[in-house]
Amino acid sequence: MRKPIIAGNWKMNKTADETTALIKELIPLVSDVDTVDIVVCPTFVNLSAAREALLGSNIALGAQNMHYEKSGAYTGEVSADMLLALGVKYVIIGHSERRQYFGESDESVNKKTKAALEAGLVPIVCVGELLEEREAGITAEIVCKQTKLALLGLSAEQAAGVVLAYEPVWAIGTGKTATANDANETIGAIRNAVKEVFGDDTAKSVRIQYGGSMKPSNAAELMAKPDIDGGLIGGAALKAADFCGIIKY
Repeated sequence: MRKPIIAGNWKMNKTADETTALIKELIPLVSDVDTVDIVVCPTFVNLSAAREALLGSNIALGAQNMHYEKSGAYTGEVSADMLLALGVKYVIIGHSERRQYFGESDESVNKKTKAALEAGLVPIVCVGELLEEREAGITAEIVCKQTKLALLGLSAEQAAGVVLAYEPVWAIGTGKTATANDANETIGAIRNAVKEVFGDDTAKSVRIQYGGSMKPSNAAELMAKPDIDGGLIGGAALKAADFCGIIKY
């Protein structure tokens, strides 16, 4: 059975002191949770503060991005080894905001996914369709293509270790949410795409999150669906009570 994973993507929010305060508020609220993997992903400059605050807790540390090269003349970038040295376990790759604003491509997502796995990080690889693609009825086509390209060249064992996140772009930060049935149907299509390339066992073991405005009020309904294995949480992850409400769906 797949263990659910709830990850908070803090995006460009919180100072180091605010990061520490939020984590210290969250830890006692979820200290009794052992049936869900919990991850928080602050911005790069707050990873050290987060690491210190998380020591001894049941919450893992994640990052929001990484470069696929180990080192070099890439001003403003960070490598997998740099993240590992800060205690990072997970890294978000290919978030729609990275694709939309910073030129992230399917090719770079694939390179980053391979680099993360080779370094020992768990990549949370994001896929999702635009509103016009959804309205054109090509949602499954888009997300399955993104999934296959992200995992291109991986072994079945490596693919099983990736966390996938379905993020309908039109639902991120808008308050709009796909219905639980729609989300489950699309995530089922993503799982089938994994099956087509890597086989049934891998498809059954890979965890796929929903990342479209999950909140305490809809978490239980979404998580009750058979193909939804967790959430990649944005705004609701910035308040300890709301994030806890999702974790304890």
